Amino acid sequence: MPTTLETVRPIELAEILEARERIAATIVRTPLVRLELGPDYPDIRLKLENLQPINAYKLRGAANAVALLAESERKRGVWTISAGNAGQGVAYAARKAAVPCTVVVIETAPASKIERMKALGARLIPVPYDVAWKALEDRSFPGAEGTFVHPFDDHNFIAGHATIGLEILEDAPDTTVVIASIGGGGLITGVGSTIKALEPEIQILGAEPETAAPAALSFAMGSPQEFKDWKPSFVDGAGGQSVFPRMWQRMKPLVDGCIVVSLEETKRAMRLMAEKARIISEGAGALPLAAALTGKAGQGPIVAIVSGGNIDLKKFSELIGSAMA
Repeated sequence: MPTTLETVRPIELAEILEARERIAATIVRTPLVRLELGPDYPDIRLKLENLQPINAYKLRGAANAVALLAESERKRGVWTISAGNAGQGVAYAARKAAVPCTVVVIETAPASKIERMKALGARLIPVPYDVAWKALEDRSFPGAEGTFVHPFDDHNFIAGHATIGLEILEDAPDTTVVIASIGGGGLITGVGSTIKALEPEIQILGAEPETAAPAALSFAMGSPQEFKDWKPSFVDGAGGQSVFPRMWQRMKPLVDGCIVVSLEETKRAMRLMAEKARIISEGAGALPLAAALTGKAGQGPIVAIVSGGNIDLKKFSELIGSAMA
């Protein structure tokens, strides 16, 4: 663990453009498609980050962060903490850089994420959610050795995610609102950094599940908050137990608000994407669409970022089968 952390500072547009070049050979420039719902619904477009090689946006940040490590840091190997998607991203980037990778993984992560991390060569240390969250704060964990790559509170990681914003503005310049799910806050900080630098009038909104909504509480209170009624759910890639003070510093100047959605609304959004666009989304990936469908983000055009599609197919089938039509 570093004795002193890098001071939180804005992500500069030049850094984002450099990150785009740096990760271009690793990531996919994902499509942005219109969701055809009819005249009674907002104009919604889906940014399909579930189509990345690891089926989640985290590859962007991981590829940039690992590429920028000093040679001495890479030689030590890398490790991270994850519910699955960041672990896959760091493992993928580490394998490409030919360095060992360890992931302290939340033990309830979907089997699909666990198997993918193993297939990418990562050594896994399963722990309960609250232990992993504490390790994220401490930036250390017994038995995890090497250079720590934080899965959201890392300047270079966030700069990688910011490349999504460039693609959104190129493919949908008429966008009025961008919605991203909030877990640790790295995705929305990255995308917000790009959008506010180039088109500051576009609104940046977060989306969280009702069972884990510390960011919405933080924006309501004006300071970083702990969500005392936190409950685990199938939305495992978003909705933390708290907002870290450093991430609050990053998000506050860039994010215009946060929409909280129910688990039922999230399941309906997953089902809608499957029916209308043949898209498999994990719970966190469906939060922005669920938020857009509440009407609280206006009539659009709204870009909802489908952050990932890593979900066991049996679980996915159960969830969309139980969703109210």
